[in-house]
Amino acid sequence: MSANNDVSPALERDVLLPDLASAPRSEVAARRTRAAPSRIALFGLFGAGNLGNDGSLETMLGFLRRARPDAQLFCVCDQPEIVSRSMNIDTVPIRPLGPPSQSKFLRMLSKLRDAGHAWRHISKADLMIIPGTGILDDFGERPQGMPLKILTWCLAARLAGTKIAFVCIGAGPIRHRLNRWLMTWAAGLAHYRSYRDEMSRAFMESVGFDTTDDPIYPDIVFKLPVPAVSSSTSTDPGRLTVGVGVMTYRGWYGYAEGADQILDRYIEKLSEFVVHLLDDGYGVRLLTGELGDSTAVDALLARVRTARPQAAESIVAEPCCSLTHLMEQMSQTDIVVATRFHNIVCALKMGKPTISLGYARKNDVLMAEMGLGDYCQHVEQFSVPTLIEHFDTVVANRDALAQNVRQRVADYDRQLSRQEEFLLSEYL
Repeated sequence: MSANNDVSPALERDVLLPDLASAPRSEVAARRTRAAPSRIALFGLFGAGNLGNDGSLETMLGFLRRARPDAQLFCVCDQPEIVSRSMNIDTVPIRPLGPPSQSKFLRMLSKLRDAGHAWRHISKADLMIIPGTGILDDFGERPQGMPLKILTWCLAARLAGTKIAFVCIGAGPIRHRLNRWLMTWAAGLAHYRSYRDEMSRAFMESVGFDTTDDPIYPDIVFKLPVPAVSSSTSTDPGRLTVGVGVMTYRGWYGYAEGADQILDRYIEKLSEFVVHLLDDGYGVRLLTGELGDSTAVDALLARVRTARPQAAESIVAEPCCSLTHLMEQMSQTDIVVATRFHNIVCALKMGKPTISLGYARKNDVLMAEMGLGDYCQHVEQFSVPTLIEHFDTVVANRDALAQNVRQRVADYDRQLSRQEEFLLSEYL
């Protein structure tokens, strides 16, 4: 951040980043350094049930289809059949399909096979884009998972002469030393990198990475179109409805010892807060951000039904299949309390005063930029009385907070438009 505390992050970005949106078209065209790519690959952990990841892909696809309708697009992803069906795009699996081998020798050979698979497909592309997501953190990841896959595909792209662009990515924390080595090596191979917040760029600098030419833009999902629904009020004008984002959170590494206990404590405290809302006459709608969050929703509902059998029947808990669907659900709420980062992003896009129970600092950074930095706690240490205090304050000031959020979201949209112009001028 700027040393001058009077300069907002948004204004700081406006000073640092090229204002290509206002440049004449002839000037933008003159800045092209290569022929426009005819074939573009998009890479990421898509189709695996994480709505935030898939929303990042959907946002980038929307931009590319508008800006470069002539380009051939394909997606390198975790679940190609799902992505192909939901996004209407050609897909390639991140690694060749087949059961994992139990033999150490055959596992080594499979890594060579994976590298050959990556080179064979990425050599057909002029540009590989990694759109958004926390692609450079190791939440829930072992080294042989996404960290190695990212490096494999970036190395293959470099060898094939394919340009690489990391666009609005999240970075850090990367707590496992080998993960950090694999991921920073991959990032160093890119021709373009932009981060979704100052924290991500600062993390990369902290591990010795040169970010001199790497700009900061908001999370790419802030460019995802808002559904055509009212975002001003819930369905019941007589009472406020609170959207409560629920996550199946088992700690940073969900496979580590004590993971189930972490989830139990989180659900216990969150259900206590929901009971408080019901007792005070608020409506409650549960929100999710990943298919696996149904586990946490079921656990929370079971606790609330035990504590308040009749009141629990008024809770709305519907499945969710995309960020657009999530925003439609949020349109039926007045205030949102959430854990997942893209639950927070969508709530803000809908102009909702928001409270964060985050598992990483990315939530806190975004909330601070939105003027909501006072309403954050960490998911593993949050206090229910403090959460209730935050909630009461937000309720009392919800109109002013909502107005400020809408202004900041509009500014984010303008910043992302400038990045789109830059990508068009230099890479697309």
